[in-house]
Amino acid sequence: MAKTPAQRIKKHGANAAVPQHHLPPVVNPTTARTPEKAQGNSNLIVIAGVVASLFLFWYLHLLTLSQLTQLSQEMAMPDSLVGGFDPGYIGRLQGVMNSDALGQLNYVHKTAGTLFPLIFGFTWLLLIGTNVARKAVRWALWALPMLFVVVRLWGNVAIDAMMGTEGPDAGQVALASGLTIAGWVLLVLSLLAGAAAVFLNSRKRKEP
Repeated sequence: MAKTPAQRIKKHGANAAVPQHHLPPVVNPTTARTPEKAQGNSNLIVIAGVVASLFLFWYLHLLTLSQLTQLSQEMAMPDSLVGGFDPGYIGRLQGVMNSDALGQLNYVHKTAGTLFPLIFGFTWLLLIGTNVARKAVRWALWALPMLFVVVRLWGNVAIDAMMGTEGPDAGQVALASGLTIAGWVLLVLSLLAGAAAVFLNSRKRKEP
């Protein structure tokens, strides 16, 4: 019959050997989540998001919208006009685009036109969040890609509504044109915000 530690001490004195029990480590150091691993995972997601955003930008603006000009007698789609457009241009564009062409433009807005701002916005939020520690600066930079997403999605709806009318409505044209210009401006500002976030992080790392 095995003796308890108290019985061993009573029989053999204070020098009696007491069995030692070793509990297994609770955390495996090889699989523990560390700040370095979390940063590495975030960087991988950001890289994947940047690649996806570049591809979608190319697919949307340089491929699909360019191909749609074949259905509009080489007239550019409203989304591609960085400087906006006026009722006269939209009137001419409506005159050369039939219902099938308008359906193609609407389909593009619902697919690549929606995916690009969403993926770009998510990627830039993560990029800024992982590189900027100060809360006020982070929120200030976050505002740009968030506004870009809202403006671009709203612009898609506004352009479809504008193109679906019998003739150019001045109010709809002004709204769609303003959203288009704002979308391009916010895209550039968002890119600059991402570059600023990376710069701030690299400068912080260099500080002693």
